[in-house]
Amino acid sequence: MRYINLPEYGGPEVMQLAEGEKPLPAAGEVLIEVKAAGVNRPDVFQRMGLYPPPPGASPILGLEVAGKIVALGEGVARWRVGDEVCALANGGGYAEFCTVPAGQCLPVPEGLSLVDAAALPETFFTVWSNVFDRAGLRAGESLLVHGGSSGIGTTAIQLAANLGAQVFATAGSDEKCAACEKLGADKAVNYKSQDFVEVLREATDGRGVDVILDMVGGDYVDRNIQLAARDGRIVNIAFLQGSRVRVDMLPVMLKRLTLTGSTLRPQSAEAKAAIARSLEQKAWPLLAAGKIRPQISATFPLEQVAEAHRLMESNSHIGKIVLTL
Repeated sequence: MRYINLPEYGGPEVMQLAEGEKPLPAAGEVLIEVKAAGVNRPDVFQRMGLYPPPPGASPILGLEVAGKIVALGEGVARWRVGDEVCALANGGGYAEFCTVPAGQCLPVPEGLSLVDAAALPETFFTVWSNVFDRAGLRAGESLLVHGGSSGIGTTAIQLAANLGAQVFATAGSDEKCAACEKLGADKAVNYKSQDFVEVLREATDGRGVDVILDMVGGDYVDRNIQLAARDGRIVNIAFLQGSRVRVDMLPVMLKRLTLTGSTLRPQSAEAKAAIARSLEQKAWPLLAAGKIRPQISATFPLEQVAEAHRLMESNSHIGKIVLTL
């Protein structure tokens, strides 16, 4: 099979198109003939040597794929050869074939192409497990999504808005803010020209925000604490501006805040399968009904993976970047 090899860590140029042996599915796994693979920020970090794959995972980049099942491992009951699925991979997505635990596969939602479907797993699994499972966002509450124009952001805005929450977002340009509001955000704040704490305090009549999803870190940690409502929950899923911070913890105690976070990739197959079941029950009907749509910023053929990573690192995209095979 063709795949993207990473012979050394570095910039986008270190990735090379190579040929190797097709993997075989182990017990409980399926083999997918990949037609499209999502590009995500963890792929960039892995390429740079900052996010090594967990033990036993494929060293090949790529955490989400869509395609056709071509082989079944022992004990796989639900899926059949020929089924079209999208899947959260533990690695190995930048390739013509990828093995995935069967429980991490989901059917391609009705009306979506395989390119659309490849843009779903990483962001939907991440948003659901952090915003709804971990932070417990409920209808009638408010959510602030930092990085609202990212793949994670566009997913979180749509899911929360469709499930009855008031949604706010931050983004780095007026164009990106307009895109967030078009997707369902009640208000998006251009963080380059406005103070999101001040703007959103006013927008909530001083109450603050119930749940904050943050991938920025740095000084946003303290600002999130300032903005959070009583009994608020702040969830960190990345630290693009650094994870070492100094904060005043007194407001955490006085407002009874919960500070939490998670990473998805190291979690067990059982935990990921549970998230998949929740998504199929709660989110997949919204996709099939057209109420939520994956936002595809750009597609690149597999051999142009370097260009895809350069676009990711430019932060100029809105939504997802997808490789096609």
